[in-house]
Amino acid sequence: MKQSFPLGILVALASAAAFGTSGSFAKGLLVSGWTPAAAVTWRVAIGALALVVPAALTMRGRWQLLRRGWPTVLLFGLIAVAGCQLAYFLAVERLSVAVALLLEYLGPVLVVGWLWLRRGQRPRPLTVVGAGLAIVGLVFVLDAFGAISVDLVGASWGIVAAFGLATFFVISADNSHGLPPLVVAAGGLVVGALALLLAGAVGLTPMRWNTDAVLLAGVSVPWWLDVAGLGLIAAAFAYLTGVFASRRLGSKLASFVGLSEVLFAVLWAWLLLSELPRLVQLVGGLLILAGVTLVKLDERPRPLPRALPAVEPLPAGEPLPAVQASAEGPQATTPQATAPQATAPQAPALRR
Repeated sequence: MKQSFPLGILVALASAAAFGTSGSFAKGLLVSGWTPAAAVTWRVAIGALALVVPAALTMRGRWQLLRRGWPTVLLFGLIAVAGCQLAYFLAVERLSVAVALLLEYLGPVLVVGWLWLRRGQRPRPLTVVGAGLAIVGLVFVLDAFGAISVDLVGASWGIVAAFGLATFFVISADNSHGLPPLVVAAGGLVVGALALLLAGAVGLTPMRWNTDAVLLAGVSVPWWLDVAGLGLIAAAFAYLTGVFASRRLGSKLASFVGLSEVLFAVLWAWLLLSELPRLVQLVGGLLILAGVTLVKLDERPRPLPRALPAVEPLPAGEPLPAVQASAEGPQATTPQATAPQATAPQAPALRR
């Protein structure tokens, strides 16, 4: 656990940074007339295309693992990818972006509740305090003060998005099926892309896009370049590293580290869109960092395997004590003297 923690944290932060680029990449597309559903569908589809071939190569000689792991891939794609995205966009139609994000990022709290109900891992005081600090920090980063407008239907979709986010971390941390992280990420993106295309085809979400140039970092770039960044960085790399980090850190800690996505989103908006962060957002970032630290300090260490008692060989030629049955159980008896008999040489016996 100690050896995997630093790598897990670094990969989780890389995943959060990659996820955080989605808003900056998508903004130029939205300004040029794209609908949010079209942008996210392109994002997920390109991510799936980027990972499907490497995933297939990884599965050479191990395709039998899909017999046990296909339900995981299906749930990951339907709930953690497509469901989470669709629910968020449906929430944004009725709520402000800040409130919709606040509801979606209740996901880590749902992960704690899941571990309590499913595995009996009751949250201890440090986790409760850390979760509280992280949520308060999230409110600060999103600068939601004074912008609260609650719609019951929109809030319901926001909670559904939170369940999707929690599902992402819970499924990503599970490796009982033996599927590599690359296969889970690729399969989930393929399923998610198909589900999003189906939602657009039936009119659940509007799909409008065009080939106009977009602005990125103050420079006009071709639409396909912006979409490539959205798919390769904010989808393929983000989901792959997210699954890997969850397996290293566990679903609870990985979900709280994932809250740093909003910090990276603010940073990318500053670098790519010239949107300067406010002081309240910086304070929120410190609170999120403090909350994640407390959650980490509350992690239960994995028990070390118990060492077997040492054994020592018997001297050559020494007989083993005989065992006879009795009412009180097997008991050792002292061997009786007998006439010497010729026997073949034996290897030294071992005893505890």
